Amino acid sequence: MNILAEAESNAAISILHAVGLNKGCSVGINLKANVKLVSEPQEIKDDYHQLFQSIEMVWKEHGLPLPDVYGWLVSSEIPVGQGLKSSSAISCAAIKALNKATWAGLSDSEIVDIAVSSQRKSGCTITGSMDDTWASISNGWKLVNPKKSAEESIILEGKIEDEMIIFLILRGKRSGEINVSNFKQQSRIFERALDSISNNSVFQAISTNGLAVAAAIGDDEAVRICNKLIASGAIAAGITGSGPAISIVSFVNDSEIIRESLSDLGYEIIETTFIDNNLLELI
Repeated sequence: MNILAEAESNAAISILHAVGLNKGCSVGINLKANVKLVSEPQEIKDDYHQLFQSIEMVWKEHGLPLPDVYGWLVSSEIPVGQGLKSSSAISCAAIKALNKATWAGLSDSEIVDIAVSSQRKSGCTITGSMDDTWASISNGWKLVNPKKSAEESIILEGKIEDEMIIFLILRGKRSGEINVSNFKQQSRIFERALDSISNNSVFQAISTNGLAVAAAIGDDEAVRICNKLIASGAIAAGITGSGPAISIVSFVNDSEIIRESLSDLGYEIIETTFIDNNLLELI
């Protein structure tokens, strides 16, 4: 078996959930998904939404060629079903691999468009994940309109320059379906998060967005955890995606205090960084 092409993309956390106001914002983090396009068919484990089948279908719908015989090998550090954008990362990595193998010459925005269409076709997203997919393929954060093409979708963008550590609290698999109307009812809180993004206060937006999501899904525990971590010195704390994972952002110098506060929760904790810096050796 030969490797025809290989690519990777990264996970992300939410700054603004796209359902609340039909605008979304996410930022990439240092957890990777690696996808290899290989010369023999392979069984893909845990592809519950048939995402790779959707990727292949959308790829062909765009008039792009597929190898005569091929398969997929997937290796991912990203927990699935937690709100950490695993589907966006895997979609981008797979399409980047196809782009290399077939010399298609796609731009980042074209890759994002195909990845978003693939996720919508597979049914693994309710928004199309335009903001998540941009965060999986590029540095910094982007506020996007998910109803537009990738190239036209970007409303605002920026980078996180400070040295931060991110703590991800994994609280098991997501339970139940997302009720869109419950998110719309929290529009005032989402608007506060949007205002923070407009003022380049993305950490405040992460916390405010998390509060809105918690209210929309009735997650009182998340609110208690976030309040505890903010009181311990975190600069941001909120549910990412539709949960159940919670992202905590801390300055490096305050990270030990945050670790102590997290140790009492009894959940699995992952430490990482934003993809704009390289502090993995510190955590």
